[in-house]
Amino acid sequence: MSDLPRKAVTRTAKLAALPLGFAGRATWGLGKRIVGESAEIVGRELQQRTADQLFKVLGELKGGAMKFGQALSVFESALPEEVAGPYRAALTKLQEAAPPMPTRTVHAVLEERLGEDWRELFAEFDDKPSAAASIGQVHRAVWRDGREVAVKVQYPGAGEALLSDLTQLGRFARLLGPLVPGIDIKPLIAELRDRVSEELDYGLEAQAQQAHAEEFADDPDVVVPAVVHQSEQVLITEWIEGIPLSEVISDGTQEQRDRAGQLLARFLFSGPARTGLLHADPHPGNFRLLPGGPDGEEDWRLGVLDFGTVDRLQGGLPDTIGTCLRMTLDGEAEAVYELLRAEGFVKESIELDPDAVLDYLLPIIEPAEVDEFTFTRGWMRSQAARIADPRSPAHQLGKQLNLPPAYLLIHRVTLSTIGVLCQLGATVRLREELEEWLPGFVPEEEEDEQESAAEA
Repeated sequence: MSDLPRKAVTRTAKLAALPLGFAGRATWGLGKRIVGESAEIVGRELQQRTADQLFKVLGELKGGAMKFGQALSVFESALPEEVAGPYRAALTKLQEAAPPMPTRTVHAVLEERLGEDWRELFAEFDDKPSAAASIGQVHRAVWRDGREVAVKVQYPGAGEALLSDLTQLGRFARLLGPLVPGIDIKPLIAELRDRVSEELDYGLEAQAQQAHAEEFADDPDVVVPAVVHQSEQVLITEWIEGIPLSEVISDGTQEQRDRAGQLLARFLFSGPARTGLLHADPHPGNFRLLPGGPDGEEDWRLGVLDFGTVDRLQGGLPDTIGTCLRMTLDGEAEAVYELLRAEGFVKESIELDPDAVLDYLLPIIEPAEVDEFTFTRGWMRSQAARIADPRSPAHQLGKQLNLPPAYLLIHRVTLSTIGVLCQLGATVRLREELEEWLPGFVPEEEEDEQESAAEA
């Protein structure tokens, strides 16, 4: 029934072609140099060919291969421009589209999961998919009560393909390094593997999405489509129309970029506080800009899609994050160091200089230090280069820090969101969102004073 390339040997061969293809193109580039073409032209052609193959293989395989590509796409802003340029278009494609599943397969899944009379549930059903993602694709339809809906259909064999791909990509992690220089691929793949079972469970996704839809039902800034129906391998939600964030990144006005960035930051920090859940897949394909914000049709709201990966955070984000961030901004080196040690960021067997730890952290949290901050690819690259350079003190210190498991997903989501803000080039009042939503960022006594003033 499935049209996914499912056999492990087939998928492994395709994935193996990525690093092998890179080596082959490097040989091709050497030949071009020998016949006299400039290094700049050859390098650009080499990267473009690599990018084209990356999209072709990851898009065709869907599953874990495509999920890996989507995860990489949000880190594009950290790469040097000569590397990022050719990859940008190819990786952006993975945020929005992939080769679709044949119509016969879609119908077979719907018949199996919704019953032989599945068509009677819909007034209309578009066989052409409106979007294709890593484990499923979305069809636009009209539900029997007249509501426009999005019908997400999981690829048959998606679970098997997802696990197989991520296992193989883990084995190739060292060889895949040259494809996207500057990104530590192995932990990224390991973390994606840890989330496989949750993402395949449309029941869990429906619960997470409905919790957000109910909480944000009357919100003037954020729109989450309500769940209409769910069964194994099929999830039906209300349809929302808007501009994909990938289009705002490529062609949006500065006003759209700034508004999208502000709302993205607001959703990142307010979601856990309001629902106890962190939306953990912040690539641009999962967001839309919708007209009709608080200031009318000319204003914008943020539409949020795909709740397949969430972090369950009872009580919101850990107040350790806000407390540590505030004390770092206040220059309290000893207090920051002791808090990091208590939470497991500094292992007991390691001794570090508290002032050096503070110097390591301050440049990263610069956006929280000012009333508003403009996120740029240049700023992101400078941070990545500072930490990645083996000769820098930041690199040496960073190697000695530890990331406790409870913070792994929070860390990736935060970094990914910052990556998207840098792709947008958005000016964001981040401190405002931190003060409003991040536990521990505002001292308790100040919070009490603010509440008393508000009640007066």
